[in-house]
Amino acid sequence: QVQLVESGGGLVQAGGSLRLSCAASINIFSLNAMGWYRQAPGKQRELVAAVTIGGRTNYADSVKGRFTISRDNAKNTVSLRMNSLKPEDTAVYYCNGERGGLGYWGQGTQVTVSS
Repeated sequence: QVQLVESGGGLVQAGGSLRLSCAASINIFSLNAMGWYRQAPGKQRELVAAVTIGGRTNYADSVKGRFTISRDNAKNTVSLRMNSLKPEDTAVYYCNGERGGLGYWGQGTQVTVSS
């Protein structure tokens, strides 16, 4: 069983920064990819950023140039650095890990950006 635990959410003013962290209960080398998704009220969950085991990254167009995803294989964590935050970034952010065609989710962490 894979457990993912997010931390680092909170309330920030527009233009500010936050860093989210996701700790995995297993060696993340066993996960093909890890990513961050978000879900705003009344909207579908969407991919924000992902990183493969090989280090290749992928970002939603709306966050390119502002967010950076990284993985620390020694600590079994994946982080999301969020800069220049906008009110439309407000959402619950979820960590995701994929292995063998199965997806695993954290419990989510709230990010609120005030205008």
